[in-house]
Amino acid sequence: MPRKSRIILHGKQGANQELRDAVAAVREDGHEVDVRVTWEAGDSGLFAAEAAKEGIDTVIAGGGDGTVNEVVNGLMQIEGDSTALGVIPLGTANDFARSAGIPLQMEAALRVAVETDPVTVDVGRSGDRAFMNVATGGFGTEVTVNTDPKLKRMLGGAAYFVTGLGRFSELEPVEVQLRGPGFEWNGKILVLAVGNARQAGGGHVLCPDAVLDDGLLDVGILPDVPEDQHAKAIGALMTKGLQAVKEAALYRRVPWVEVDAPKGLYVNLDGEPTHATQHRFEIEPKRLKLHLPESTELLSS
Repeated sequence: MPRKSRIILHGKQGANQELRDAVAAVREDGHEVDVRVTWEAGDSGLFAAEAAKEGIDTVIAGGGDGTVNEVVNGLMQIEGDSTALGVIPLGTANDFARSAGIPLQMEAALRVAVETDPVTVDVGRSGDRAFMNVATGGFGTEVTVNTDPKLKRMLGGAAYFVTGLGRFSELEPVEVQLRGPGFEWNGKILVLAVGNARQAGGGHVLCPDAVLDDGLLDVGILPDVPEDQHAKAIGALMTKGLQAVKEAALYRRVPWVEVDAPKGLYVNLDGEPTHATQHRFEIEPKRLKLHLPESTELLSS
């Protein structure tokens, strides 16, 4: 029997003709696909949970990283859910899709979701929020939160870099204490990354070794450097990712990590910013089914 798939489409993309053509093409091939368009915040998660309760085989997030996050959180509300996740990347940065190798061309991405067999992957969690990609804290988070939506529409992922260049003077390291299995670290950080996948903030590879099926989170820290080296360190991070500053970075792979920040730390969960003095991140192994291209580098096998 053909699978039933439902696209949960960000409202701004409701009139996207290329996507309409892609849906028509896969329907002509016999695939059963319907579409629900969001109207207000929270609709993506609500529609995802409804689809899972209806027994829809695959829910496809049509939007950016924030839409993917909302859909995942909706699916995670249903215990024992067998509904799989697909992704059509329609956002500014599409960090998760790029990291996973999901095509940016709409019909190709849709065909991954409706024609491939899903694999079971891990899901990250921070408090009551799930995340598929990378939770970030520190300078990169503040850049993402403060980037003008109009600039993102004009420049795409490069908007984050432009915003970051203008905020160097505001850079303040954050005092934190980290604890995880087998390690503890205290000090000031410029950037924190906790990854189930690899990149965030418009293409910055912060967790270069992360995979989705190993039962571990990849934790990357860029500690504070002398003030006269801030611009160089952050510039390298924003252009080449954590690999560019490996000599100054701490990297661990753990099932959970706790972060205490006495003055508070902004954390961005796949586009959803939070602020708290304490954060706990943990992995839920083999929690969700996901459609991925065969060429993906985010699986260990």
